[in-house]
Amino acid sequence: MALAFWQQDFCDWLRQPSDRLAQRLGPAARLAVYQNNYRSQLVGCLEHSFPLLRGWMGEDAFLGAAVRHIDACPPHAWTLDAYADGFHATLAQAYPHHPDLRELAWIEHALNTAFVAADAAPLTAEQLAAADWDRAVLRLTPSLQLLAATTNAEAIWSALWEQRPPPDGEMLAEPGGLVVWRRGHSAVLRQTEALEYAALCQLRDDGSFAALCDWLADCLGEEAGIAQAGALLAHWLGAELITGIDTP
Repeated sequence: MALAFWQQDFCDWLRQPSDRLAQRLGPAARLAVYQNNYRSQLVGCLEHSFPLLRGWMGEDAFLGAAVRHIDACPPHAWTLDAYADGFHATLAQAYPHHPDLRELAWIEHALNTAFVAADAAPLTAEQLAAADWDRAVLRLTPSLQLLAATTNAEAIWSALWEQRPPPDGEMLAEPGGLVVWRRGHSAVLRQTEALEYAALCQLRDDGSFAALCDWLADCLGEEAGIAQAGALLAHWLGAELITGIDTP
C-alpha cells in the first residue's frame, strides 16, 4: 500500500474505526494504542480549554460531552487549540434543556480566543474628527465575538471566575446578548440588552453608520433612534470596540 493511502486510511480509522479499515491496515499496526492516545489527547485538549465549565458540570458529565464531541467532530485545523471551536454546539445537542451550558462554553472559549486575536489600535481623536459620518463604514475590533444570551450564564461565569458560589442556571426574563472582546491586554465579557446586541450585529454585518442610524430610527422612531445611535457610538468608542473608519 502506498504511504499516502496508508496515512489516509489511518486517519479515517482514528476518526471512525471500522473493521474494513482495520483489515486494510493489518494487525501489526496495533491500532488500539493509537486510538486510545488520539482520544485521550482530544479529551485533554477540551479539559484544558474549559476548566471552569468542567468544574461546573462535574467530571463525569464533562467527560460524556467530550466523548460525544470527539465522536461527532474530528479535528479540523492544524492546531489542537482550534478543537474547542464547536464544543458549545455539542453541548446544545447533548443538553437541549440546559442552554446555560452552551452559553458558558461559548463564554469560556470566546475569552480564550479573544486574548490571542489580532491586534487593533483604538481610534484617535484625529480619525474621529475627520470622519464623514454619512458615508462612514466602521471597523470593529478583530477580537469581537457576539452571541445571543438567553440564560444567566454571564452571572454564573463571573461567580466561577471570582471563586464565589454561582447561582443556579435560569432563563433571562428578557433575552439579550453576550459581547466578548480584548481591550488592551485583557479579554472582556459584557452582557447587553437586546437592542445593543442587535445593533452590534447590524454593524458587524453591514458596517455603515448611516445604515445603523436608519435601522435604529425604524426601531425607535427617528429622533430617539438618532439619539440612541450617538449614545451607542460613544459607548463603543470608549470600550475600544471600534478600531477603524473607512469611507467608500
